[in-house]
Amino acid sequence: MKIGDKVSVVDEDLGGTVTSVKGNIVVFKDEFGFTYQYPKEKLVPKNADLYENIRIEKKKEAKKIVSKKHQKNHLVLDLHFHNLVKNPNDYDSFERLFIQKEKLLEVLEFCRRNNLKRLEIVHGIGDGTLQKLVWDTLESQTGLDFYNKEILHHQSGAVMVEFH
Repeated sequence: MKIGDKVSVVDEDLGGTVTSVKGNIVVFKDEFGFTYQYPKEKLVPKNADLYENIRIEKKKEAKKIVSKKHQKNHLVLDLHFHNLVKNPNDYDSFERLFIQKEKLLEVLEFCRRNNLKRLEIVHGIGDGTLQKLVWDTLESQTGLDFYNKEILHHQSGAVMVEFH
C-alpha cells in the first residue's frame, strides 16, 4: 500500500485514501476528513481494476432428489356413491353408507401399505351424513392427521388426510 491508494477496513463500513504508511500501520483519511490508523492486515485495497479480468463461473445447481413415490400428486378418493357402484339405485341408504365406509377403510389401508403421505377424501356437500361418517371413521384411526381442505371449514366437501 502506498500514499494515495484507496482502502477499506475489513469488517467495518469505513474506508478512505492512504495518507502515510509507518511500518505495519497505515494512516488514511475518510471522505469527511477524519484520520484513522489500522494495521495492514485489517485493510484491503479498494481498486475496481482488480476485478476486471476475473472470469465469473456459473455453477450448475444441484437438483434435490425426490423419490418417484413422492413425485406424484396425492391420492383422491371420491365417495360419491355413483362412482363406487354400477347401479346406485339398487341400494338403500344403509347399504350405501356401509359400502362408502368399507371403501374408505380399504383406501386408508392401501395408503398405509404403500407408504402414501397424503389422501384427499371427497364426500361432497349435503345433509352431512357422509361427512359425519368420514370424520368419525378418521377419528377412530391412529397415525394420521386430517383437516378440511377448504378455508371455510363448515361444509367444504373434502377432507385432507396426512399419514405419519
